[in-house]
Amino acid sequence: MELFLSICLGLGLSASCGFRVFLPMLAANIAAMNGWISPGVNFEWLATWPAFLVLLTATIFEIGGYYIPFIDNLLDTIATPAAVIAGTLLTTSFVAIENPVLHWGLGLIIGGGTAGVVQAGTGLLRLLSSKTTAGIGNPVVSTAENVAAFGFSGLAIFLPLIAFVLVVLLMLWLLKRLFSMRKS
Repeated sequence: MELFLSICLGLGLSASCGFRVFLPMLAANIAAMNGWISPGVNFEWLATWPAFLVLLTATIFEIGGYYIPFIDNLLDTIATPAAVIAGTLLTTSFVAIENPVLHWGLGLIIGGGTAGVVQAGTGLLRLLSSKTTAGIGNPVVSTAENVAAFGFSGLAIFLPLIAFVLVVLLMLWLLKRLFSMRKS
């Protein structure tokens, strides 16, 4: 059961990385520093003050950058691979599996895959907003993404089973939308 809950935690944090790369890592850092969650072996750095300062600074710059029209689109191109890396790292840091290949493979597939799909969905939404509103509507999209990143991070940390269910539903909806856009 502990393995399943750690997968739920990693999946929820990874989905949050699809909305914002650094906010879920900052949330995990704060939760780990307060003893609410425990990172695995070799990931103890996640619960340190230097990590907090770096992640806080990165989160502030990331959130601020998404409120500048057209810079937000540029950030999306950078955020896509970064979200996959962050999702992989967060999932791997909380799922305790002895086999390193399985450990990192699971982190990449579940964490990186989830973060990548969510990031692709938010990138397409921002592109649509940019085209239809000439970038004026993008701050609304950014605010919704910030709320989603914060909300999914909180759910993953405090209610991982609910986060798991919501992430699965979100992934099914996003994949359905992405495939329907592809057919058009």
